[in-house]
Amino acid sequence: MNRYFPAPATSILLLIVWLLLNNSVSFGQILLGSFLAFVIPKITQPFTDDHPKIKRPWLAIKQLLLVLFDIISANIQVAMLIIGPNKKLRPAFIKVPLDMTEALPITLLASTVSLTPGTVSAEVYPISEEHDDWDKQEQKYLLIHVLDLNDEDKLIEQIKKRYEAPLKEIFQC
Repeated sequence: MNRYFPAPATSILLLIVWLLLNNSVSFGQILLGSFLAFVIPKITQPFTDDHPKIKRPWLAIKQLLLVLFDIISANIQVAMLIIGPNKKLRPAFIKVPLDMTEALPITLLASTVSLTPGTVSAEVYPISEEHDDWDKQEQKYLLIHVLDLNDEDKLIEQIKKRYEAPLKEIFQC
């Protein structure tokens, strides 16, 4: 199956998007969309990287719902900070040590932190010069900018427990 359809989900998505963009489900559009849905993933396959597989999909769905809840609640907290006096804000940069070694879960963690209002991922370091030669033995840190920092250790513990630990379990890394 992977030889003919290297990315079946992408192929289905491409076909659906093609039909939606053309606002037609005529035989010709289905045929052309199917052709593109077959050819585009085959052509782009050499450019894709191998990523760790999701080992716990139900946990991934639960984590997605948790992140959505955190985004909503963080929006309310940031709105309250902005409405209040600015002299109470304590912006800071913090280093969160990472236990993960794979690039995709680290990227998902950085994206999750950036999606949550009040925090922005600034960098994962140390960064090796060669992306393919990412030293998995070297301790990695996620540099995060926080809008209002009360307790650095508590925030680091919260990020590790709430976001990093589930990602490690989802990807088994």
